[in-house]
Amino acid sequence: MHITVIGAGAWGTALAIAAAAGHRVRLWARDRAHAERLRTERVNARYLPGARLPPAIECDGGDPASFGARLSGTDLVVIATPMAGLREWLERLSRALPDAGAAHAPVTWLCKGFERPRHATADGLLGHEIAARVAPGLRVGVLSGPSFAQEVALGLPTALVAASVDARVREALVAAFHGPTLRVYANDDIVGVEVGGAVKNVMAIATGLCDGLRLGHNARAALITRGLAEITRLGLALGARAETFMGLSGLGDLVLTATGDLSRNRQVGLLLAQGMTLAQAVDSLGHVAEGVYSARTVAQRARSLGVRMPVTDAVVALLDGALQPREAVARLMARDPVTE
Repeated sequence: MHITVIGAGAWGTALAIAAAAGHRVRLWARDRAHAERLRTERVNARYLPGARLPPAIECDGGDPASFGARLSGTDLVVIATPMAGLREWLERLSRALPDAGAAHAPVTWLCKGFERPRHATADGLLGHEIAARVAPGLRVGVLSGPSFAQEVALGLPTALVAASVDARVREALVAAFHGPTLRVYANDDIVGVEVGGAVKNVMAIATGLCDGLRLGHNARAALITRGLAEITRLGLALGARAETFMGLSGLGDLVLTATGDLSRNRQVGLLLAQGMTLAQAVDSLGHVAEGVYSARTVAQRARSLGVRMPVTDAVVALLDGALQPREAVARLMARDPVTE
């Protein structure tokens, strides 16, 4: 296969390295200077230091307006930008790829989260909802699951889920990335996979806060479990299947992101517990922590659906400065008893 990966951050680079074991890969960076460094140095020193780029990866970059001309012969396009960039790229690809159903290359994305609402009365959208609005002619899917870019780039064992309503997209993703160290499972519940990937970032902030305050393993277990309940409630309200949340993109991704120290969202919670402001915590990371930007949108979407999400609401209050770390925990513990 010939695979084009748009976005030369940590995750895009890691997936390009994984795919290059058996395929031709073009790794595209918006910054031409960054692309040139990747091409000559064969390492992404800024986002993924220590991981060498195999010879099968071609590095490219520059003005996105000229990107369409580079798609000739591409069998799969992977968007590896933050959620804020997904709409722009889907719109661009819908113009650049042939609008002929099965004839064009499938398009998938790696970002996890809800897009910020376009205006005050709008809901924040998941990736597949954005695609349905701006690129209905594309065959699309998402690659998600419990994974840190650094470990994938190093070839450590990892399992992911390829989700799409189109079986051909799922098959293309499995063919592109399934290998000796990267196992890819197919799933047609794209709603559930995207909800799990989006909301676990918010729960990771809460768990990082819990651990930073040294509240103990009991509290961590309770928080992760109740977080999974919130993820499932929201997913079901959006049309997902309950069993999806017991899989890689639900429980698996939640456990990894909430407990793994490579998790940027978990790090935000830990830093807030140490007394940093939100701005200081985000600046210290040097990378995007999607949970910071999607927490409010998750809470808003839940409210519009009448779904209770008290952990999410507490995280939003914390990020907004309405609650201090220990006050956020106290609010959760002071809630009235409910049935599980």
